[in-house]
Amino acid sequence: MENNTVAKKLDGLLKLQEIDSKLDEIRKIRGDLPEEVQDLEDEIEGYKTRAGKFQKELTELKAFIKNEEEAIKEHQKIIKKYEEQQLDVRNNREYEALVREVENKELDIKLSQKSIRETVIKVERKEAQIEEIQVVLKDREEDLESKRAELDKIIAENEDVENKLRKEREKRKKGVEERLYKAYNKLRLNARNGLAIVHVKRDACGGCFNIVPPQRQVDIKERKKIVICEHCGRILADVEEHIKPEKKRTVRKKRTTRKKKEEEETAN
Repeated sequence: MENNTVAKKLDGLLKLQEIDSKLDEIRKIRGDLPEEVQDLEDEIEGYKTRAGKFQKELTELKAFIKNEEEAIKEHQKIIKKYEEQQLDVRNNREYEALVREVENKELDIKLSQKSIRETVIKVERKEAQIEEIQVVLKDREEDLESKRAELDKIIAENEDVENKLRKEREKRKKGVEERLYKAYNKLRLNARNGLAIVHVKRDACGGCFNIVPPQRQVDIKERKKIVICEHCGRILADVEEHIKPEKKRTVRKKRTTRKKKEEEETAN
């Protein structure tokens, strides 16, 4: 009973491995396209975020220029008011006070004008940066569109087979106990070729190709327990019999009587 249980577990894992290997082959056809598409999407999102940040900064710079321009207009109004008041002063003290106020406002205007000039330069730089990003974005989006189309075509070509395999996998998965399934998945993740359960071929592990001792091969054949490869940790499901070819026997041709006679005469 126990032997049947172990054998069934191994057979269930082998079926699961067979399906997963087929799915791996389909993924290989896609190559690096899924990763390339994802990288481009992330890159584009990064550029959009950066462009949005620059656009926000540009808006703030333009708002600053507008505020400074409004401030200049306000200063000019006040200067005009002070100049009108100078006509109605009663003494030099009041006149000089108004002159100083006018000078202060004129200085404020000059400072605002300087700030505007400096900010205009920043605006131009920021606009150039945004334009540069837009050019790169357009280029990346064209690449993304091309790669997506290529990936979608490959997916469409294998969609029916892949869906069928995934349904079969879900069905097989239910027949494997959870603890064993987790161990199987962990092995698959760590294995470069995705093989978690393998056969012994030519006395070696079908995963890492290290020699499997004869006694362990006996244990594997009996299928009384789950045997693990000592070197790579893969599950060893069965041993494939290897029939060694028989050595060809060399048959020496008998010398003919005539040949033998000639040799005897030569010797005499």
